Amino acid sequence: MSLQENAPTWAAIDIGSNTLQLVIARCQADDLDILIDAEDVVRLGQDVNAHGEITPAKRGEVVDILKRYRSQVSEHHAEAVFVVATEAVRKASNAPEFLDAVERAIGAKVQVVAGEIEALLTFFGASYEYLREQHTSPALAVMDLGGGSTELVTATGEQVNWLTSLPIGSGWLHDRYTRSDPPTEEERELSSIFLKTYLKGVRIKGKPKTLIATGGSAKTLMSLARASLGLDAQASCLSYMDVVRCDGILEALCADEITQRYGISEKRAGLLPSGVQIIKMLMLRLQMCELWISTHGIREGLLLAYARYGERWLEVLETQVQSLGRKRTRVSVGAEMLTETFMDTGRRLLSEGANRMSEWRDEVLKNEDIEAVHKMRVASRRLRAILDSYEGICDPKLFKKVYRLTKEMADMLGKARDTDVMILNLNATLEEVVSEQKAGIAWLLERLHVYRVEHQATLERYLNAFDERKFQHLIDTCIPKGGRHNGKG
Repeated sequence: MSLQENAPTWAAIDIGSNTLQLVIARCQADDLDILIDAEDVVRLGQDVNAHGEITPAKRGEVVDILKRYRSQVSEHHAEAVFVVATEAVRKASNAPEFLDAVERAIGAKVQVVAGEIEALLTFFGASYEYLREQHTSPALAVMDLGGGSTELVTATGEQVNWLTSLPIGSGWLHDRYTRSDPPTEEERELSSIFLKTYLKGVRIKGKPKTLIATGGSAKTLMSLARASLGLDAQASCLSYMDVVRCDGILEALCADEITQRYGISEKRAGLLPSGVQIIKMLMLRLQMCELWISTHGIREGLLLAYARYGERWLEVLETQVQSLGRKRTRVSVGAEMLTETFMDTGRRLLSEGANRMSEWRDEVLKNEDIEAVHKMRVASRRLRAILDSYEGICDPKLFKKVYRLTKEMADMLGKARDTDVMILNLNATLEEVVSEQKAGIAWLLERLHVYRVEHQATLERYLNAFDERKFQHLIDTCIPKGGRHNGKG
């Protein structure tokens, strides 16, 4: 489809948790002729996750990039500039100061959009080319995997059936779970537990036949697949096994090696393992064998929304979101179906997780099987993953207490487990080294054994003083009945 010659030229900027993105295009209600598509990785979400605010250094970096964008907007004589900000700015405690600096730099007002509005805009942008080529109204899902959130929409053709904004993204998962380069086996296992738990609690309406993904991680995954799997340079569809193979590459290679081998920026390469894990888990959750990658997203959706609805675009989208309403989750129990809310699911999983952790307490105190420490530690870290899944609907004060106690338990068990592993490895090494090295290894083993005995005593005092009943009560009341709901499902 060719655009009319008099189609207006507009610009849209997306201030996301990982990136700043600019698109300049000639625009109509159902098509875009893109003139400029620029992206810069800034990782605002990293600051917000660590400090709760955007640091002056990051703010300065954003301002410098926006000044460059403003020059590009002027060069292309864009008649209007639209700017939206998403999860990182939504969460930042100093958002007003940040927005003031941004608006002065770009010369346009910034609209901080809610997650549901972000989801709708993403749907418009990511699906318009795909839908234009279809002769039917396909059942599809669109996901926008960002740094701090993931927007998910299901639709039949252009008719949206359901949407949600999930407060997890590639940057968030990286900072919370997969900080190593490449992520360790334990980090990958825990992040997998978290994602399975979280996505299990999200009731997704409908059975989409097609999944379209957009966002920096999705586009970078496509680049990695083309470079590493020998796919056609124009390919835009990946099989589930393609995603699994790429995940295996990311498991084996550090970010620097990914950059050198496949030409992916190091900043993107560092976040890609967490992004691919989210994509893979969502494909499993939706039972998808294929994934379509779109290079378009919220900024293109913003231009299309303005072309369709004019100055009232935000009001129209808010009305659409309200009309979708809230849904409930259904879980199967034996032969009957019971209705269980997201909050009920959270209470049940937290209680089960706390019980699994407590089951190993007596075995650890016996100090007869070192695997008991490992199993209790894994249970404590799984409980942390469940807590992460339901933080948004927990009582904030109770959540902090429970999370602190759970982390404290995991750290205490971790010191014991790490020492046990070191002793096992050194014992294995002792059999292989030359005689000159045996004395040094034996000395180190002796010191580790002494430390392990001392730490076992510390661990036993800690476990004996740990009030399981009080902890279970905190767990059981962490999600208040009739309390807050974060809008999932």
